[in-house]
Amino acid sequence: MSSTPSFKPKIGISACLLGENVRFNGGHKQSQLCSEVLAAYFDFVPLCPEVAIGLGIPRETIRLVGDAASPQAVGSVHRELNVTAPLGEYGEKMAAEHSDLCGYIFMQKSPSCGLERVKVYRENGAPVDGGGRGIYAQAFCARHPNLPVEEDGRLNDPVLRENFLTRVFVYASWQQLLGEGLSRHRLLAFHARYKYLLMAHSPAHYKSLGNLLGGMAKGEDLDALGSGYFSALMSGLKKCATRGTHTNVLQHISGYLKQAISADDKQEMQTVIGQYRQGIVPLVVPLTLLKHHFRLHPDRYIAQQAYLQPHPENLSLRNAI
Repeated sequence: MSSTPSFKPKIGISACLLGENVRFNGGHKQSQLCSEVLAAYFDFVPLCPEVAIGLGIPRETIRLVGDAASPQAVGSVHRELNVTAPLGEYGEKMAAEHSDLCGYIFMQKSPSCGLERVKVYRENGAPVDGGGRGIYAQAFCARHPNLPVEEDGRLNDPVLRENFLTRVFVYASWQQLLGEGLSRHRLLAFHARYKYLLMAHSPAHYKSLGNLLGGMAKGEDLDALGSGYFSALMSGLKKCATRGTHTNVLQHISGYLKQAISADDKQEMQTVIGQYRQGIVPLVVPLTLLKHHFRLHPDRYIAQQAYLQPHPENLSLRNAI
């Protein structure tokens, strides 16, 4: 029932998170999650924009100054040091060179790599409310708007971690599909595989994308349709699934067993799904029970559903949500 690709997806990552001593102080910010857990499932591409543009190790720290929407990256001591353009240009260069990435993990709070709430200062030194985004991260993400991206600190949240890695594997599967060649049949098969996963994340996107493909005209521009479809899919999957939306999907899937299992088994299934809905057990519990019954009573449609196993089981991502 696994829908994960047969290869290890590539993920870009701030080099300091893998233990490389590239920080301004000559140190690192090694993430055990990334270097010890995720490294077994992904090919990491470590990048450090500040070192790449010629800033030394150790080095003067830089800060963002000015308008939060388009700040300048300048030296915290020597204001004449302005690396805004080099960081932006390097972001565009890396985005072009690494078009095969399926995700990116950025160093939080970094004026070059931070994704959100990075401190931005006014000319008088007062911080701007809400902060901004790192210069390199902004340039890179602008070239790959559908790419799953996340900050290292947020990955400590089990819901955000599962959401990000789910999107990485969906992105990888889409790239695999494009490599094989987009066709009407492959697009419909891809959507069929991810329908329940999308329903769990965003019922609204589930409905709208179903309508989009249901109205697909013969001879329609598949490249344009596919591009629009995938952008909307990734937008929908970015929304975190809730116990309520997961419960809805679990009920839908369990409905395929109503003619196959006994009344007692049906009652047990409803009890376990209810316990999940109430927060008594994690998602892995009703899923394990569903998989048990579908092993005994296979269903071809359910067997292809990515929802049941959107990422490697050994990552245990659904044990804590």
